[in-house]
Amino acid sequence: MLQGKKILLIVSGGIAAYKCPDLVRSLRKRGADVRCILTRGGAEFVTPLALGAVSEDKVYEDLFSLTDEAEMGHIRLSREADVVLVAPATANLLAKMASGIADDLASTALLATDKPVLCAPAMNVQMWENPATRSNIEVLSKRGIGFIGPEEGDMACGEWGLGRMSEPEQITAALEGFFRRGLPLDGTRALVTSGPTHEAIDPVRYLANRSSGKQGHAIAAALARLGSATTLVSGPTGQPDPAGVDVVHVESAVQMLDACTNALPVDVAVLAAAVSDWRPEHAEDGKIKKAPGATPPGLALVENPDILATLSAPGNLRPRLVIGFAAETDDILENAKAKRTRKGCDWIVANDVSPETGTFAGDANTVHLITQNGIEDWPRQSKTDVARRLADRVAETLAVTA
Repeated sequence: MLQGKKILLIVSGGIAAYKCPDLVRSLRKRGADVRCILTRGGAEFVTPLALGAVSEDKVYEDLFSLTDEAEMGHIRLSREADVVLVAPATANLLAKMASGIADDLASTALLATDKPVLCAPAMNVQMWENPATRSNIEVLSKRGIGFIGPEEGDMACGEWGLGRMSEPEQITAALEGFFRRGLPLDGTRALVTSGPTHEAIDPVRYLANRSSGKQGHAIAAALARLGSATTLVSGPTGQPDPAGVDVVHVESAVQMLDACTNALPVDVAVLAAAVSDWRPEHAEDGKIKKAPGATPPGLALVENPDILATLSAPGNLRPRLVIGFAAETDDILENAKAKRTRKGCDWIVANDVSPETGTFAGDANTVHLITQNGIEDWPRQSKTDVARRLADRVAETLAVTA
């Protein structure tokens, strides 16, 4: 959800500033571009070198730096961001913001910005509860400034109470929520499975299939771009984790089912993974050795759990929309229609994975969407475009059933 978003991070002089390199890492992991302003007080707790290393950008400190003003300038700094994040937001800086004081680069950029401002306060509990601070918070809230936290807990001073800066992952999640506002899938949760599963024969060998995970990963990214809080459960693939998506890596079908049930409740589940139907009844602890002249060992198989049928079953945790995939090599539509009825899911996305189609390893796909209303034949297109079209259909359907 933060992919391509430009965040101006203002780091002020609270001890919680030591968390800011981790905050920058968390934001960048979700796809954001982060530029930092470091106050003189903030530099007592974290160095420009540390912030510059994790942000991979210049760190700005001095309002009157001729070089910085010539290269960027406090106006451009404050205007080129999509959001200004103040973390930690000390009582002093909040007071400056409420009073319109602009006596350093941070406070000047805040006064000059025309972008949304979010603050993550951090201070002693008595300072947080002081009437002056409460008044400043009220003034800033009325002006549209947003607040993330603070949290209750141990203070660096040894006291306990409200005033701890929210953790980097909490701040990141809050920013993602901020950018989801107004998007078609804002307020929804999605679960996507992707890739193959590996079913161990021994520590070296396993049963698997040729799924690349490209289609499932693209669907997760597309749902996230429309504002859904998306969890991707991925089998072993070579695909990078999509930005803005919570990813759980698994290997086997049993692990995938556990991860899926742990992700519930969700509004929509798109089960695009090519899950192995069978697994060895017993996986050897050591590598199976080939003795000269020995006959090949037998391999007893047992059925894997049916993840699609499990999530499609009626119950309080059943998603409002369950979408399965049917990877077929012949009688594609008939097999897919039968699968939809047998599994109890709402939609089936059917595709031809015969070797000559290049579907499993390729970047394009030809799919047929099977719903209760019939069959839609989609033209051959990139897997990214298939994902976007499917995400749009999901948004339309969830809006109707909300």
